[in-house]
Amino acid sequence: MNQPLAYVHPQAKIANNAVIEPFTTIHKNVEIGEGTWIGSNVTIMEGARIGKNCRIFPGAVIAAIPQDLKFGGEDSLAIIGDNTTIRECVTVNRGTKYSGKTEIGENCLIMAYAHIAHDCHIGNNAIIVNSVQLAGHIEIGDWAIIGGLSAVHQFVTIGKHTMISGGSLVRKDVPPYLKVAREPLAFVGINSIGLRRRGFESEKIREIQNIYRTIFQSKLNNTQALDKLEAEFPISTERDEIIDFIRKSGRGILKGYNQN
Repeated sequence: MNQPLAYVHPQAKIANNAVIEPFTTIHKNVEIGEGTWIGSNVTIMEGARIGKNCRIFPGAVIAAIPQDLKFGGEDSLAIIGDNTTIRECVTVNRGTKYSGKTEIGENCLIMAYAHIAHDCHIGNNAIIVNSVQLAGHIEIGDWAIIGGLSAVHQFVTIGKHTMISGGSLVRKDVPPYLKVAREPLAFVGINSIGLRRRGFESEKIREIQNIYRTIFQSKLNNTQALDKLEAEFPISTERDEIIDFIRKSGRGILKGYNQN
């Protein structure tokens, strides 16, 4: 249902039961899925692909061109997954030729004033809290929570099920399942509360805790710690995910709170 005071480009593809409130502008080359609500004073620019049952609140700008001097006007996308909520004044820039898209997964909550830069890829069920600032090329895993007023350096990878304290400066990669805080940002434990809420058994949480004690508290370097995990710890999905994440880390992982 399009309000007469909204502008919708005739080439935009809008589901019949999507709601577009007054004073919103929707450019061409935009697709909006069934059941999605677009509030007043939203701007949705070329390259936006918005899924089903999303909610986008006033002042948000979706798919503006990247704030990247290398951007050459190439075609690219900003993709918002089904059931995701974008709160007031959020900005999501579309991708560059690097990956061709910026993507937010399904069932995410992006709170007010957050910025998601070009070529970021956010998994499902993630929560990006108020005023979080994501630079370009950031990868965030499923179920991650980034606390308010945090800033994340470009090309950082944040693993799934992580909890990052509010006001954090994230300069290094954050492996999965962690709770991180302090300045400089450091490992402070396992996100055990979040894992329990998502159905992880106590035995599995203890396994993850023991893996990270070996990495952060055994006085081994990362290579030695990973070798020890492979040699002495039973094979499991979580063990192998953690080992693989650290071995592939491009920026290096953050330190433990008692490490220099």
